[in-house]
Amino acid sequence: MAGEHGFGLTDWVVIITYMAAMLLIGAVVSRRQKDSEYYFLGGRTMPAWAVGLSVLATSLSAATFVGVPQMSFSGDLRYLTTNVGSCIGGVVVALLFVPPLYRAGTITIYGFLARRYGGAARTAAAAMFLAGRLLSSGARLFMAGIGFALMWYGGTSPAELVPVIVVLGLIGTIYTVCGGIRAVIWTDTIQITVVVIAAGFSIYLLLGAIPLSPLEIAATLRDSGGADKLRLIDTSADFASPYTVWAAVFAMIIVTMSTHGVDQDMLQRVMTARSPLRGGMALAGSMLLGVPVILLFLVIGLLLHIFYMRPDLMGAAAPLDAVADSKQVFPQFVLNHMPPGWRGLIMAGLFAAAMSTFDSAINAMAGCLIADIYGPWRAWRARRAGVLAPDTARLAALRESRLAVALMGAALTGFAVGAVYLQHYGGDLLINFALGVMAFALAPLLGVFCAALFTRRGNLFSVFAALGAGFFMVLLLQPWMPVIPGYFSLGWPWHWVVVSPAAFLICISGRPRPRGNIPPPAAA
Repeated sequence: MAGEHGFGLTDWVVIITYMAAMLLIGAVVSRRQKDSEYYFLGGRTMPAWAVGLSVLATSLSAATFVGVPQMSFSGDLRYLTTNVGSCIGGVVVALLFVPPLYRAGTITIYGFLARRYGGAARTAAAAMFLAGRLLSSGARLFMAGIGFALMWYGGTSPAELVPVIVVLGLIGTIYTVCGGIRAVIWTDTIQITVVVIAAGFSIYLLLGAIPLSPLEIAATLRDSGGADKLRLIDTSADFASPYTVWAAVFAMIIVTMSTHGVDQDMLQRVMTARSPLRGGMALAGSMLLGVPVILLFLVIGLLLHIFYMRPDLMGAAAPLDAVADSKQVFPQFVLNHMPPGWRGLIMAGLFAAAMSTFDSAINAMAGCLIADIYGPWRAWRARRAGVLAPDTARLAALRESRLAVALMGAALTGFAVGAVYLQHYGGDLLINFALGVMAFALAPLLGVFCAALFTRRGNLFSVFAALGAGFFMVLLLQPWMPVIPGYFSLGWPWHWVVVSPAAFLICISGRPRPRGNIPPPAAA
């Protein structure tokens, strides 16, 4: 099974063909752009199946492609149980969040807050989202660069990582600038297909390389050095672990309501569907489809454990290369043991996982920048000057929307490049902070949105108080800030359980000010 070390001509042909196809889709889709609303919402004409696949593709980042196999390689299957709460949370979002946010008719979901609490609330929410998404998605692009640098150069020094990250960012930015959200959705549908094919073929190769039957493999994993690597459920009351059944069933519901209900990156695709019902079905369906896809990558990690760690079972087929770092186990297998051509396909799968997160992030961030920050200021200025006719204004907005996507692409790429040097000189702490930073924005935003959607209470002051207090509560709950007397560590899903309800209570503590355009609560 071993292929020659490094990438050959066949592998490069596969990669270049795939990248060219993504750029071509962006060019084709760009012909239908009319204005910024169409650019960011696709005219609300996208089919539900494509929307669902796009949401799934975005939730499966390069961290999934590289990190999930590492989890089962070093541990077991408990990570899969988090999808129980995720599926329930997805249904809650589809039923209670999507309909009112869709009917609001705003380009971004934060426009809904402007109708409830005023434009300043919209701007504050959008700013929190932009800051969190910049760090989070930029760090994920950095993680994708690790896999590419390993496969292309065989190392992860700054000199090897930086050019890879720049190329990834440039390609993703170009096709997103051209095609807007429609390019994001259609390329994502292709990219998730490539990801699944790549994972499936990896399992096929590993099963062929391991000289054991499937039943023998399962028996080996059930007793691997006294540990059960097929362990799925952890019933312990350990709040420091994010993968207990309690965290999976209860905490992950709130986490998913936040990551899929108040995150413009996820909900933007849902808002492009033909109706709120179809958008909600697409969202819930993507959560269900995510379970078998995650399982594929966990199975890869289990098989890699036998492949690399059990030479007594592998016999003459045991690999000669040792695993120095479990985080690099899947890229190392691809580099050293995939046949030519298929190695290029797996690389295309990693590229797809990286780009499906990157393209949607920069499009959503650009939408917030234009609709929630720059757009209101521009409209005020245009009203005062009276110099732009409506048609000219729409064309100008489209040009500005594309410029905003380019700027966000450059910003994310720049942060990913900066992360290379932060990790190189400062260790892993800063990168781990960046990967978990969305909790700082999304946990308090969930409380504010619940107040706006399901109550008539709250005002601009209480919104700012909820967002600020929520941010600092997440900060205090970080494992590297044990400042609370009698502090005990909480796993990351429980941060949302503490912070989101607190932000909700703070927000509804504000006495509402009469506004003629306040929509009725979603539950009414």
